[in-house]
Amino acid sequence: MKSLKRVFLPFICATLLSPVSMVSAQNEQLDKIEAVVNQEVILSSDITRMRKDIISRYEKGGQALPADEDLQKQILDKLIADRLQLQIADRIGLRINDAQLDQTLQQVSKDEGLTLNQFKEKITQQGDSYTAYVDMVRNELTINEIRQIQIRRRINISEQEVEQMVKRLNEHGQKTTQFNFSHIMLKVSQDGSEKEQSLIHKQADLLAEQINQGEDVRALAIEYSQGPKALEGGDWGWRTIDEIPSLFANVFDDQKTQKGDLIGPFQTSMGFHLIKVLDKKGTENVITTEVNARHILIKSNIILSDEKAEELLEKYRQEILDGSKTFAELAKQNSQDPGSAIKGGDLGWADPSMYVPEFRDLSLSMPVGEISKPFRTMHGWHILQVMDKRESDTTADATKQKAYGILFKQRFPAELYAWMNEIRQEAYIKINNPDYVMDEN
Repeated sequence: MKSLKRVFLPFICATLLSPVSMVSAQNEQLDKIEAVVNQEVILSSDITRMRKDIISRYEKGGQALPADEDLQKQILDKLIADRLQLQIADRIGLRINDAQLDQTLQQVSKDEGLTLNQFKEKITQQGDSYTAYVDMVRNELTINEIRQIQIRRRINISEQEVEQMVKRLNEHGQKTTQFNFSHIMLKVSQDGSEKEQSLIHKQADLLAEQINQGEDVRALAIEYSQGPKALEGGDWGWRTIDEIPSLFANVFDDQKTQKGDLIGPFQTSMGFHLIKVLDKKGTENVITTEVNARHILIKSNIILSDEKAEELLEKYRQEILDGSKTFAELAKQNSQDPGSAIKGGDLGWADPSMYVPEFRDLSLSMPVGEISKPFRTMHGWHILQVMDKRESDTTADATKQKAYGILFKQRFPAELYAWMNEIRQEAYIKINNPDYVMDEN
């Protein structure tokens, strides 16, 4: 859960804050078909909507955009990729539930400094469709979910690898340096000739020269990069060396790599790369408040409404407070979290950050021994009791989980790249723009 949220929530907050103007049904009927992806079409209006959002975001950040035709191609590439992933999600019956969607919308509104109702009003006042905006958020959540499902199947991490990473983390005291960097990748086909490699290498050298002369690396990434973060200006955010994709992690050095450095061009199996180090900072060990908590979970459904689930948990809470029932026996009899129900609702000692936000925040703020009123998360309705708290650097389980997460994050980009190429090659894709050249692996 934690890794999944980290992976996609920043992207949604960064890219979906600017609502997108909707095109009327009448205008959509007159749209030009830009591409066919299996049985679906991508229209000119789809490109226009995404283009408006990107331009708004980059103007807000004071960043220059590339030539319009380059931006159009990047947008079409992303729309094709998105459509393919949503089609796979549809085939396996993956759907984001309303609670998860509502939680994300609440977070986006909070990041804007608004309540959800104020955020809705803001979108409506701008003449945009809130329903269409919600659909767009749901699609982004679905894409991130299907990526996690598909890529997790492709990544095999052995117990030995996890233990080696745990040893490394312990040896370094988990004191690491973080880098914020922008990445440009120029692909080279696997069977590419020496001439092709030479031409792409020269292009990478020219880009390096432009960056050294002060041109905006993010704008160049949008225009030229064929990497996974192209439309975000190649920005990978803040990452430790352990969290940088293994494909190019070895070009960073904790001590030697500095803010402002340009790394590359250098070649990997995927092509030529350039990395601009935007910033650097050190991190210290974090003292974590761990909680020992227990809960009772009731999931609402067609038969049991949210209101009834909340009433039922309030009844259980009152029975515990009255002394007529114990928390443990009610959890064993009624909780719908099978893992903890058998243990009387006991979740054991844990770092609260592993929980969803509502559960995390409440477990940290509640006094020890108190039983919460019923509250809802994406999993259902809960009552929670924090039995104890402690300050800790880390635990063996937390370190092991962190080690697995680091290894997964390192391998995720390469596997995502390979999977995206596979589903694209297996699909029927027809581009109507004669000037468009489809990227080949």
